[in-house]
Amino acid sequence: MKSSTQFRTIVLSDIHLGTAGSKAKEATEFLRNYSCQKLILNGDIIDGWQLKQYGTWKKKHTAFFKTVLKQIVHYDTKVIYLRGNHDDFLDQIMPLKVGKNFSIRKDYTLTSGTKKFYVTHGDVFDSITSQMKWLAYLGDLGYTFLLWVNKFYNQYRSWRGLPYYSLSQQIKGRIKQAVSYISDYEQKLTELARARNCDGIICGHIHQPAIHNFDGIIYMNSGDWVESLSALVEDHDGNWSLLYYTSDVDEEEEEKTLTNGIKRRIDPVLSVQAD
Repeated sequence: MKSSTQFRTIVLSDIHLGTAGSKAKEATEFLRNYSCQKLILNGDIIDGWQLKQYGTWKKKHTAFFKTVLKQIVHYDTKVIYLRGNHDDFLDQIMPLKVGKNFSIRKDYTLTSGTKKFYVTHGDVFDSITSQMKWLAYLGDLGYTFLLWVNKFYNQYRSWRGLPYYSLSQQIKGRIKQAVSYISDYEQKLTELARARNCDGIICGHIHQPAIHNFDGIIYMNSGDWVESLSALVEDHDGNWSLLYYTSDVDEEEEEKTLTNGIKRRIDPVLSVQAD
């Protein structure tokens, strides 16, 4: 058994296994290239909503969990699976602990150096998903259609020799209401961390990878594996970074140093073309 790992912690969220838009192969390849002491699967790993309606479970989705198991076997990795809104079927069985290295729970408090982070998927502050599920399902249909359009658009870009482009991310970034929602979401989550007497929050849910500092509270979002193909990682010195699985690497943006020793970087190691 190997005792050394590349990272102390890796956080993945919003892989949406079981859907056509899930970049399951890329998420699996990411875990095959990186090892960690603690792996946090922060919600919406399995998309139960679409599997109930029109989703399909494929071998590549199973391959992701096989790779997670290999992390446990080879590196004694502790895996914490936190429930999201799309995998809310986990409510029926959690909290659940399988052996010493795998657990399913609602939330988690992570110690990183001298800091404490409250880890939650983040849908607790989304009134649409928590109180008006029928409207959330309707929005999910529109989002799925947009991803379908995005797939064919990127096939055309690939034919032209152009890199992957997230059409849905660009649309969200240009709609005023979406920008306002993201800002409100980030502030509410940092307030939750403060209320929990934590130094920061680690979340997912909105598919917007980020590392920010709000009045002394650190906000970190691991992004997703549908659009941004990103993950949060903590090194053995307690520094946090965002890693992107992408073929479009800008060397000038390879590493940006943020406040409080937190870094944001684009890693060229996994520089491959997405589907």
